[in-house]
Amino acid sequence: MENGKYRLLVINPGSTSTKVSLFENETSVFERNLFHEASELLKFSHVNDQMPFRRGVILDMLRNEGVDPVTIDAFVGRCGGTHSQPSGVIRVDRNLYDDAVKGVDGSEHPAKLGVMLAWKFAEEFGKSAFTLDSTVVDEFNDLARLTGIRGVYRFSHTHCLNQKAVARFHAAKTGRRYEDCNFIVAHIDGGITVAAHERGRLVDSNMGADGDGSFTPTRIGSLPVLTVLDYLEKHTVDELRLRCTRSGGFVDFFGTSNSDTVHALVEKGDRKAKLVWGAMIYQICKLIGEMATVLCGKVDDIVLTGGLVRFSDIVDGVKTRCGFIAPVSAYPGEMEQEALGLSALKVLRGECEAHTYTGRDVWQGFEGIDL
Repeated sequence: MENGKYRLLVINPGSTSTKVSLFENETSVFERNLFHEASELLKFSHVNDQMPFRRGVILDMLRNEGVDPVTIDAFVGRCGGTHSQPSGVIRVDRNLYDDAVKGVDGSEHPAKLGVMLAWKFAEEFGKSAFTLDSTVVDEFNDLARLTGIRGVYRFSHTHCLNQKAVARFHAAKTGRRYEDCNFIVAHIDGGITVAAHERGRLVDSNMGADGDGSFTPTRIGSLPVLTVLDYLEKHTVDELRLRCTRSGGFVDFFGTSNSDTVHALVEKGDRKAKLVWGAMIYQICKLIGEMATVLCGKVDDIVLTGGLVRFSDIVDGVKTRCGFIAPVSAYPGEMEQEALGLSALKVLRGECEAHTYTGRDVWQGFEGIDL
């Protein structure tokens, strides 16, 4: 800390970019969204293998901005890959780092690189590392967990960080508390998740990085199981895993994950692009309808967030199909950087305590029931 100011570097890897922000207390000094073309990331066989690449991109950016990493007081990373945890800020330790490396939650999502990079930078420069509301925050209701196969469950793999940040912002903007509202929040970007938020708890969502929900710029979305089995007769499991998270959706249809490129084709009237783009919107709306039933139709607002919300036809499409459920509000982009940075700042100032990573899942099974 210098002159009463804490400097925090926020690292937020996504499926198509690495977003990096530098904060001095509450003030954002800069924010850079470093886009990575899918073909660049597909050179790496595993998400973990992207570490040197993304680390180099961050250090180059800091060098260009004239920022010495030694002057940073804390590194804050987006989190995934670990055991499920309660909502809130967590101090990153070796146990959390190791579990992220292993991907103990079973998903292959670049969010885990956030805490891995934050931990490595913190170790290198002798500072602290924090995270907030990981992709595996678990507040699910038990009905959301069961599948039709005994011992196979659905888990919370969603954009919890941005969804909760935007939901809290929207509630405050409209004179309410997040904990008093029922929202359906849709994060629409390289990954797409739609969740039911009931009185401050994220109680159900599609598993965005697991082949569940709408297809996206990089992901396949939900598929009929028998179709998947037919696909596997000619392809490997590893090929399908790659399709789930990095080479499906727009990448498979158009050879690019760049939504601006695809939308430019839509605007030119390209039939293929219009069909694919329209189908993605259609599938997002179907997810919103599902989550309305989770909340028994008692939905205060539908809240749209994420990078693709900048396209007005996505917002208009949701309003047309889902406006009868509840009013639709749109917040293009994300509020993840601010949420991550300010949560760590409060810990550094002693205004709140960071949780310790437990190393075990929130949910330990159905008590007294053999399922």
